Amino acid sequence: MARLTDADRRWLLTAGSASLLVALAGCQSVLSLDSTEGSSRSAEEILADIRQQNGLSTLSSDATLERAARQQAGYMALSGKMEHRTGWGRDFAARMKANGIKGAAAENIAHGRWEPGELMRIWMASAPHRRNMLDPRFTRFGLGNAADGKSGRRYWAMVLGQ
Repeated sequence: MARLTDADRRWLLTAGSASLLVALAGCQSVLSLDSTEGSSRSAEEILADIRQQNGLSTLSSDATLERAARQQAGYMALSGKMEHRTGWGRDFAARMKANGIKGAAAENIAHGRWEPGELMRIWMASAPHRRNMLDPRFTRFGLGNAADGKSGRRYWAMVLGQ
């Protein structure tokens, strides 16, 4: 077998690195947390009305829960799938622990081009989502969304906590 010279090794390393950069540059599905949106403030009044109509205290928006919701919305937008697990195999409990969220928590997810008011109405029409939103243990929430760069589909996540 022929031995590679130092010049050949440098050329292979340079060519391989250049190929990798070209491949990465062509990847359009990169999404950063900064490209997701926090929507908690836009939903505060809507959630307050929903909870008050059901005899419950209002929920306050929480930056930590919003960050967790934005992360999940981003994960879903990247994968193009609406699910509670991430592509890295992290489930809801693992994500909450990684974000420092302790105690009872729940998550609602959705995809669609809705405003927060319509999104809340859709979740209230679904028994499991409604149960999360009306859980008396929860005092805080965070709402986030992200758009899939290919289809423009918007993914939503809301995390509720104590």
